[in-house]
Amino acid sequence: MPDITIARRVLLAAVAGTAVGGWPIGLADARKVDKPKKGHAARQRRVVALDPGHGGVDPGAVSARGIYEKTITLATARELARQLEASGRFDAVLTRRRDVFVPLRDRVAQARAQRAELFLSIHADALPDMSMRGLSVYTLSEQASDRQTAALAVRENKDDFVAGLRLSREPREIGAILLDLARRQTNNQSLTLARAIVDELGRAVPLLDKPHRAAGFTVLSAPDIPSALVELGCLSNPEDERLLPLPAYQRRLARALARAIDDYFAAALPA
Repeated sequence: MPDITIARRVLLAAVAGTAVGGWPIGLADARKVDKPKKGHAARQRRVVALDPGHGGVDPGAVSARGIYEKTITLATARELARQLEASGRFDAVLTRRRDVFVPLRDRVAQARAQRAELFLSIHADALPDMSMRGLSVYTLSEQASDRQTAALAVRENKDDFVAGLRLSREPREIGAILLDLARRQTNNQSLTLARAIVDELGRAVPLLDKPHRAAGFTVLSAPDIPSALVELGCLSNPEDERLLPLPAYQRRLARALARAIDDYFAAALPA
């Protein structure tokens, strides 16, 4: 089973080498990635970053009965992490494990530092129309992606890596091409993840009308990690407000999300 992260880095390294006149890229320019040993690739554990929304001084959405979004997201993320780890196929890393405030960009930085292959931000919504209920999933919109990527490129060109390459060591034009290639591939993979979430969760819990949407969320801005943001339901709706705090309902959500993550890797990494 090929490793999609390694493949992306190898592709971009090849593009960079060709674009600068065929010069080889040295070890300092790319992260070393160990080649999976024969017979072990199928058992490789995928790294999934789970991001419980809000926390600390920022409670997120608050229901009419005083239920905090930050409490629901942390409990559900912990349960999802437990299920993923128990499967033996995944290593789950959480951007926060307790009720603390974590800046949005720090959440993305944590995922990248852990070499996450997927980033799932978990939230609960509140809408003006109390009759609206159900789960929804967001990917980064093209317009927001362009703005976020333009700002991100400035930082990445200074001192960070994208897809295994230190962009500051490439000519400006080449760095822009590499970042765009990574972003385009990542966006496509994010859409695959969102479709898997809608398919699996639609069989387990109610969905919001037009459940797959796009917006310019900062936590979805990593150019080299497929990312999605899930709104587990609407705290403004009385039925969702009743269900979301229940451990049994959180386990149901986590089971369906775990299946969606399995489906994503099966689609992205065909045997």
